Amino acid sequence: MAHLRSRRRHALLAAPVGLALTASLGFLPGAASAAPQADAAPQAAVTTDGPLLSYVVNTTTDRGTLGKVKKAVIRAGGTVVVSYDKIGVIVAHSKNPEFAKTLRAVPGVESAGATRTAPLKSAATTEYGKPEKLKLSKDGARSLAAGSAATGQEPLEGLQWDLGAINADKAAKVNPGSKNVTVAVIDTGVDDTHPDIAPNFSRSQSASCVSGKADTSAGAWRPFNPDEDYHGTHVAGSIAAARNGVGVAGVAPGVKVSGIKVSTPKDSFFYAESVVCAFVFAADHGVEVTNNSYYVDPWMFNCPDNADQKAIADAVGRASKYAQDKGAVNVASAGNSNFDLAAKEITDASSPNDSTPASRKIDPKKCLDVPAQLPGVVTVAATGVKSQKSFYSNYGLNAVDVAAPGGDSYQVPELPAKDGRILSTMPGGDWGYLQGTSMAGPHVAGVAALMKSAHPKASPQEIQWLLKAQAKNPGCPTTAYDPDGKGSWKAACTGTKHNNSFYGYGIVDALAAVQD
Repeated sequence: MAHLRSRRRHALLAAPVGLALTASLGFLPGAASAAPQADAAPQAAVTTDGPLLSYVVNTTTDRGTLGKVKKAVIRAGGTVVVSYDKIGVIVAHSKNPEFAKTLRAVPGVESAGATRTAPLKSAATTEYGKPEKLKLSKDGARSLAAGSAATGQEPLEGLQWDLGAINADKAAKVNPGSKNVTVAVIDTGVDDTHPDIAPNFSRSQSASCVSGKADTSAGAWRPFNPDEDYHGTHVAGSIAAARNGVGVAGVAPGVKVSGIKVSTPKDSFFYAESVVCAFVFAADHGVEVTNNSYYVDPWMFNCPDNADQKAIADAVGRASKYAQDKGAVNVASAGNSNFDLAAKEITDASSPNDSTPASRKIDPKKCLDVPAQLPGVVTVAATGVKSQKSFYSNYGLNAVDVAAPGGDSYQVPELPAKDGRILSTMPGGDWGYLQGTSMAGPHVAGVAALMKSAHPKASPQEIQWLLKAQAKNPGCPTTAYDPDGKGSWKAACTGTKHNNSFYGYGIVDALAAVQD
């Protein structure tokens, strides 16, 4: 799974408890088609001996231009997979090596490019490391069950230090969230049969967008391979696992959660066309919050001076803005490379991750991590049980909005929790530990859902403002940040107590979300 932010997603896996394609545009000849075919100049032969790639073609949204560009796609040796006319994004496939270049010359085309560097075949998320399933002895299970019964908690809640860290346990007693609010998990798929997820799952707001076109057939939203594609199910449980006397509890246990699968089979890439489809589907189906714990493959950063990368950022940017304009709060994980996203320069040695990576220097102010650095998206850094920055978490002054528990194996909680990672649901009815900004994002998505429950008329901009205003900021550490004592994860915190590079405006507060 190249894009979980361990791979390319934004999660770091610990113990199991449990992509974006780019498109390129073709060239539409400028000559009018009113003349009889016999009088038209012969069309040059189109080369179709290249690899079959997926492209995004971004155009103006008027009907006339869209129609002409779709014809140009065909003339350039491509096929239209789907067209999102409302945002001017066309997803196409072609074997023409000149397809994108040709389409960029078509009037009305604003950008076009391939969404991948490897051929289509029959990612990146943001978790760090592999998952580790929860293992309890019979005595341990009995002890947890007895403790939870005495306190009114869920059976495994004693292992969820993260809920207390943001007062989610207290918030649940005031307002667990409304069934009128849905959080869409745009990810590797969600196992809606899990006993902690089933009570709150919304099938009508779920789909597979892997092809770039929504598939709403029964179960299409589920993981391809439960043993490998566990990421989305873990995320969903962190957001909305029900308080039903089974397993764990979510941050917002009373809201609905849906699954929009965007990762490819086997390799688990999150390509642009899939992510565009997901944002549009979520918006058109009344979702209030989207969670995005990944970055769009194959580029960790998308630079405007590269035509393909520009087209990817443009297409996904249009789709995320469409969702926000329709009322959705978009939450995204900051990433797991310990990068300072406000630095003058970053070395990206992992892109493109679907073929042969080549090291390059990029300016993170110009070359964007998509969707985390898109305008209007809530960007989330990760913290551990001690409320310190997680060792892997990306950071950056004015690049990170807020922070939330994502886990950190260097920060160990007191008993009974024992494990510094995040415990949540895994496919097949299991529970497991993971760590990563992939795990921090859903905590913020859950808090945003609680805010929307308490303030149903609030706009996405107002929810974002509340997230920042209610957050509690630990401030920069007073000693050098060096979690392993060897300099492997050193980082420098800059800014003020109110807004700094490690926490943004602070660690979100679920209780404040339902009280104010």
